[in-house]
Amino acid sequence: MTMSPNLYSPARTALLLVLGSLAGFAEDRYLIRASGDVNAIAARHGLKVVTSLTGSGAGHHVLAGSRQNRESVLRNLASDPGIVMAEADDPVLLPGQRPGAPVHPPAAPAGAALPLNGTITWYYTSFAAAGYVAQPAANLIRISQAHGIASGSARVAVIDTGIDRTNLVLALSIGEGWDFVHNQPLGQELADLNQETTPILDQETTPILDQETTPILDGGAAIILAQETTPILDQETTPILDNKKHPAYGHGTMVAGLIHLVAPRATLLPVRAFAADGTSTLGQIVAGIYWAIDHGADVINMSFSTKVNSSLLQNAIGAANAKGVICIAAAGNDGQAISAWPASYQSVIGVGSTNASDSRSLFSNYGSVASLAAPGEALITTYPSTGLRQHYAEVWGTSFSAPLVAGTAALLVDISNSMNGSQAMSIFSRSSVPIGNQGLGAGELDAYQAVSAAKNGKN
Repeated sequence: MTMSPNLYSPARTALLLVLGSLAGFAEDRYLIRASGDVNAIAARHGLKVVTSLTGSGAGHHVLAGSRQNRESVLRNLASDPGIVMAEADDPVLLPGQRPGAPVHPPAAPAGAALPLNGTITWYYTSFAAAGYVAQPAANLIRISQAHGIASGSARVAVIDTGIDRTNLVLALSIGEGWDFVHNQPLGQELADLNQETTPILDQETTPILDQETTPILDGGAAIILAQETTPILDQETTPILDNKKHPAYGHGTMVAGLIHLVAPRATLLPVRAFAADGTSTLGQIVAGIYWAIDHGADVINMSFSTKVNSSLLQNAIGAANAKGVICIAAAGNDGQAISAWPASYQSVIGVGSTNASDSRSLFSNYGSVASLAAPGEALITTYPSTGLRQHYAEVWGTSFSAPLVAGTAALLVDISNSMNGSQAMSIFSRSSVPIGNQGLGAGELDAYQAVSAAKNGKN
């Protein structure tokens, strides 16, 4: 069976999801961890309770108020005897690509055919494009050889924009999920779009994309959902998402597709902390981590980063580590040796990006933020479908290196269900391929060597 040639769209999107203070928001929000009565605490500070976490996150609350000096409120909250920790629960906003960002895939003329194999093949739970299954990155990290040992019967939480449950490649691998944007079950990628009457995809010949060049960054605080470039591929035509309104749409499905590529028998748990427009809050991310803990995640993939350390985020990850959860995060796309969290936490496996020649991608952060690296350029992955039509995306960024490692971590759990983060990192350290002094930790991921090391260690 064959499919029509896949077309390359010369237009590119650049996503930089930045956590900053937004002047003009009706209310300031605060994320607290409390030991006392939260309603009494809120009343003492002239605030209201917006959200209270349950389960492993019990004691965490989001408070809100307006017409108060935020710094004063934070100081007062920090000195309240009923509060253990207090931080600003800042909103996330999406600017365009940073000026001078050093990531630009090779250009292709309009309408040029991209060499994505048009045939389809059976891949564990469904049919998928052969160009996705047998792409160069899969060969680089030796996925097919790794599957001779393990195929990934683990639970992987994907804290992102959700996962498209109608995507036929992923559908049978998606487990329970939660949407922290709308506070409802499933974690469906289409949640925001389904509430609108406007078409999701622009089928015109000329795509309408948001190509801003000036980011809005407030005070240097940033959470970045690190999707740098994404030309969309299609099995028949070339649908282009109008990225002005939904610039982050599809990111979670693309990340999930790469986890599925490496660990096809893993269960994907969509934890929807980011909306289709790229917005989120620290509180939603922290809530997502605790939800993942309570729903039996073995691995958590976090394809975002923040330049500002958060004690409450670190505590949530610490709680995950205490339960044996392996935490994976993108190192970030600044092309610098800088700290970025959660990847910089010692208990998190931070992932940088390499190209097909095992050289560090120009956009990839490096240094202490990167525990190891994985391919992050021109990867082919799943994209939200339209009806029965299945779409794929070609992607660049450390967002897409991280899920290759998360998928490999799921393979390790398949071999040993007691595998934890420190054990996984030990295996990655001794099984990765050295790539010289490039600031990418243990080197390039080799999935086959990793599962072989885990298997030998178990025997």
